[in-house]
Amino acid sequence: MRPAIRNDHPIRGLFSGLVENAFFTELGFCEPRLTTYLCDLMVDFLHVDRLDVLRSAFGRSLEQMAALLALKHDVAPLSLEQRDRLMYRHIGDFTLFWAGIFPEHLRSRRSGDLLCAYVEQGKRSYAACARLSQDQDVPPPTLLNSLSEEFETCVHGLGLVRRSWQRAGGAEG
Repeated sequence: MRPAIRNDHPIRGLFSGLVENAFFTELGFCEPRLTTYLCDLMVDFLHVDRLDVLRSAFGRSLEQMAALLALKHDVAPLSLEQRDRLMYRHIGDFTLFWAGIFPEHLRSRRSGDLLCAYVEQGKRSYAACARLSQDQDVPPPTLLNSLSEEFETCVHGLGLVRRSWQRAGGAEG
């Protein structure tokens, strides 16, 4: 089981501030549950095991990537519906992370322009996950629907987050 990054860890505070600034200030999009989810998503993708899975999954279909991510998940689903929910969420998370943080990798000459495909697949995946979710699930279906409906806004906002951390670190982006 991978260790969770504590809620009071400085990296979580950094991402939280960057996400809130991008969404609340720059975009005027104030949905705290969604921005908290995006901060958690960024923190989750910091784990080395997540990056290893992503590295080995790159170039495969989204379904293969989701299956690899699900294998690394700490809790095995109890039913087919839970497995499907988990896989759709992983596809949504994966596509949102890459489309928002590293869109240039989806536009490479080698892979063609995958950005539009990732956006469409991400929207569909979060919507499918929402349909399989109950109100007591984490995340709840209302948040998953927001991620689907506001996918492009989230992609744009994560791009602003990346530019902010690059400026803060003195990197050109």
